[in-house]
Amino acid sequence: MISQQAILGDCAQELKKLDDNSVDLIVTSPPYADQRRHTYGGVHADDYVAWFLPISAEMLRVLKPTGAFILNIKERVVNGERHTYVLELILEMRKQGWFWTEEFVWHKKNCYPGKWPNRFRDSWERLLQFNKSKQFKMFQQAVMVPTGDWAKTRLKKLSDTDKKRDESKVRSGFGKNISNWLSRDMAYPTNVLHMATECGNRNHSAVFPEALPEWFIKLFTEENDLVLDPFMGSGTTLRVANRLNRNSIGIEIQQEYYQMFMNQPSTRQHNLLDERGVYVVRAD
Repeated sequence: MISQQAILGDCAQELKKLDDNSVDLIVTSPPYADQRRHTYGGVHADDYVAWFLPISAEMLRVLKPTGAFILNIKERVVNGERHTYVLELILEMRKQGWFWTEEFVWHKKNCYPGKWPNRFRDSWERLLQFNKSKQFKMFQQAVMVPTGDWAKTRLKKLSDTDKKRDESKVRSGFGKNISNWLSRDMAYPTNVLHMATECGNRNHSAVFPEALPEWFIKLFTEENDLVLDPFMGSGTTLRVANRLNRNSIGIEIQQEYYQMFMNQPSTRQHNLLDERGVYVVRAD
């Protein structure tokens, strides 16, 4: 039986109620600095690191040593230049005990058009991967992609170099043998995710597509693992986790968005109130 826990409250406090080393994956998109002022208050860029570190400390505590944390975040422009709060946050989280393992890029294929006097429109966001240890669960085959036309063109006429291990020209020790992929239909993806911004819910002020948490849930978890979103919004991560047979916990401070999730037909059908007064959605 797969369970979802939807908690109404401040994640800085509610995270303290979760057990140590209990979560397999954290996927979340907190309010960006000075954004969503009418819904989340809008933390100033200069104060963002100090605001977030107590929350990341609790996430570090509840994450399993084999788990992963994916942080969707983007710096903003302040006084004509990019603010450094994201970079500062990375450095401070490393001091806190996190390993900054990888950085993914979410390319928004359908970003809104616009014109600014000294810059172009943003069409990407950061997805920072942090881990509690250097040894963590990762299921790369779960997110493989078709080789597509690349296999038909590049592999059609292999050179002598491609038919053997080709050592790096800069003597880094790395090499490649492209012929190894000659008979394969699938390949490992890059760290750039090309996804549109559409989602099923238009009523939340900051949403990401279901494909985004789905990709990371497949990459870092197995069925019956536990996925946490401490800024769950309208529950995108929880819906995807449930569909993929993962347990999930979501925390949301805004009553409006919490109720939005609870009023969804699939959620309302399974509502149960546990002994702590937390709604638990159980799906057979």
